[in-house]
Amino acid sequence: MDKKLRLGFPKGSLQDSTIELFKKAGIKINVSSRSYYPSSDDSELEIMLVRSQEIGKYVEEGFFDAGLTGYDWICESGAKVKEVCELNYAKSGFRPVRWVLCVPEASKIKSIKDLQGKRVATELINYTKKYFAKNKVKADVEFSWGATEAKAGTLVDAIVELTETGSSLRANKLRIVEELLTSTTRLITNAKALADKWKKEKIENLALLLKGALAAEGMVGLKMNVPIKALDKVTAVLPALKKPTISQLSDADWVALEVILEEKTVKKIIPALKRSGAEGIIEYPLNKIIY
Repeated sequence: MDKKLRLGFPKGSLQDSTIELFKKAGIKINVSSRSYYPSSDDSELEIMLVRSQEIGKYVEEGFFDAGLTGYDWICESGAKVKEVCELNYAKSGFRPVRWVLCVPEASKIKSIKDLQGKRVATELINYTKKYFAKNKVKADVEFSWGATEAKAGTLVDAIVELTETGSSLRANKLRIVEELLTSTTRLITNAKALADKWKKEKIENLALLLKGALAAEGMVGLKMNVPIKALDKVTAVLPALKKPTISQLSDADWVALEVILEEKTVKKIIPALKRSGAEGIIEYPLNKIIY
């Protein structure tokens, strides 16, 4: 019988960015609009789409060997899982997301203490209740089924909402009072899976590839030929922390130089490299960087 790693895959806001990350890691995920069981070109993976909010619980209970979910939902569910690695990406970018306490711009509420006896709506209800209790504030914290931003100042006094850039909050004329939690995606597993030698290695391999794909985000490689007499001048153009790989060419007066750089810096560096004596400059994309 073929061995399989049962993987909980986030359905919803994280789904598309997770599929893209797996693609960069070398694993193609194919999702049918009518199926909760995506296929992949890795025959050792058995994948099921589940909402991020539930993945921690199902990994803890052993229905999945591993899963990808937000740190926020691990905290919210209280799931006892083993964190394999942190993966710093979210639904629309490579940055953490934040759960923030918000009120209308015109509200007189300035701090969490001002919410004593007030009403707060959120989807992150368990964590929010604990946070208020920690701050010794008794508020009526209720679960929000959606359209949370619209409720602030009308149906409730404040909300605790998820944000990446804050643009949606500003568009709805909301003001951040306090940040409750910063969250990134995590690859998680359970003790039973880690006790299985094959599954443990498979999970570790997956973590290595996914972290490598994230490390390559926004990075490119540069190759070029450089006359030895211009080598110091060319390397001086490169960022100080970047140490290039240099190898001798068949022509003793020339070397090949290769370096990895942030893509945003390359447009400034390439002309300077050319003026410093580099030739045959090639820029190439990166899928993974394994440290």
